[in-house]
Amino acid sequence: MSSLAEITVALGDAVEDSFEKGSDDDVDTWVRVKTSAWRDAASTLREKLDYDYFCFLSAIDWLPSPYGRGEEDPTAERAAIDSTIRQGYTGGATRMQVFARLVNHRTHHGVTLKADVPDDSLTIDSWVGVFAGANWHERETHEMFGISFAGHPDLRNMYLPTDFEGHPLRKDFPLLARIVKPWPGIVDVEPLPGGSDEEGEAE
Repeated sequence: MSSLAEITVALGDAVEDSFEKGSDDDVDTWVRVKTSAWRDAASTLREKLDYDYFCFLSAIDWLPSPYGRGEEDPTAERAAIDSTIRQGYTGGATRMQVFARLVNHRTHHGVTLKADVPDDSLTIDSWVGVFAGANWHERETHEMFGISFAGHPDLRNMYLPTDFEGHPLRKDFPLLARIVKPWPGIVDVEPLPGGSDEEGEAE
């Protein structure tokens, strides 16, 4: 039985969609589970299938940026933006998704689990009770995307001031620095004391 088949059997009705690509020696697997099964899916993979190495957890905002490419054109380019949300491998039904990477320490097979985050509550269960290492990953995701993790012991900010407004990794968060100076920005270089480069070469 393949790794994907084992995973889908173990997770049962929790599986919404799955995808696998690569060769037998280098195969990668994605599985989207129901929002309500997010925490239990992690526990099942760890306890039943030895996916006991937690790599990371984060989120994806699938909303196309309302600022256009590079945020350098606030008029014409915005008008042409395709606002259709496409969730990538294994699909989805919401703007925000969480995803996490687990690896089986025996087989070295990795699986990326995904789940939709409800648009109305932006809340999903915490993995901290299953993988302690998910603690700061969930704090970072909460801070940067505004997603709450039910059952997390302490969702304090790690990078931003506590009174900071907004979530910088959301697609609709305005990066004002890019509007003022288009990314990656033009570096203003002052001439060196003593004259220009041409004068220096002439000497």
